[in-house]
Amino acid sequence: MQARSALFDLYGDHLRSHGGAVPVAALVRLLGRLDIAAPAVRTAVSRMVRQGWLVHATTDLGPGYALTERARERLDEAAVRIYRHQPLPDWDGRWSLALLAHSPDRVRRERVQRALEYLGYRQVRPDNWIAPRHSPELAGIAASEGLAVTHFRAEYDGDDAELVERLWRPAELAAAYRRWLTEAREIVGSEPPDAGDDGAFAVRSRLLHEWRKFLFADPGLPRRLLPADWPGDAAAAYFDEQTARLAPGATRFVDDCLAGNT
Repeated sequence: MQARSALFDLYGDHLRSHGGAVPVAALVRLLGRLDIAAPAVRTAVSRMVRQGWLVHATTDLGPGYALTERARERLDEAAVRIYRHQPLPDWDGRWSLALLAHSPDRVRRERVQRALEYLGYRQVRPDNWIAPRHSPELAGIAASEGLAVTHFRAEYDGDDAELVERLWRPAELAAAYRRWLTEAREIVGSEPPDAGDDGAFAVRSRLLHEWRKFLFADPGLPRRLLPADWPGDAAAAYFDEQTARLAPGATRFVDDCLAGNT
């Protein structure tokens, strides 16, 4: 588990709701329970500050870090997709098309690619992207890279199921959901019966870390374009069940760390 990804998970799952700054000592204690060493935590925090995700802040327990507005928006959007508190609207048969101005900078193009794939877009040809639904973050990503973007929604003059097959590879995605479910049951099974709150935090964090990867792979593909026995449903149900079961203990552990009690 990389420190930067674990920090995003931690802020998104627990710290975002606290609303204020988090002492760096608490970040070190929390990620230490996930076997991430303090130097790696501090390096990841510095990187996230440079990238505009965190800002320096002062807390009662010493120096700390708070989320930027950009980070809050990203984590709020991610939470909707991770926990599905707001069911996706029925797909209306139209696709989100994003036509970006070309950048000659390869590094910038790669950043844009990672960002758009996270939002569920796939590249159909250079600088032309498509997704089943429009993302409100699209314009912000283009602006942050200094690129103009033209967006519109349209029906595909062809076989929608074939388009999904070509760009999102649902057979591979289904296999990934099955692997996740097997591995998730192993993670939960590794938790001893007498595991304390820190154990609940560790198991929940590991489940979330692996589940979060589907944000890049599955944008919420239209169900009518997927097989009837879609394994993503069983995987999502298990994720919901286990994270809800582990939430009280995990929250107590986080609260203790934030208070300096652990």
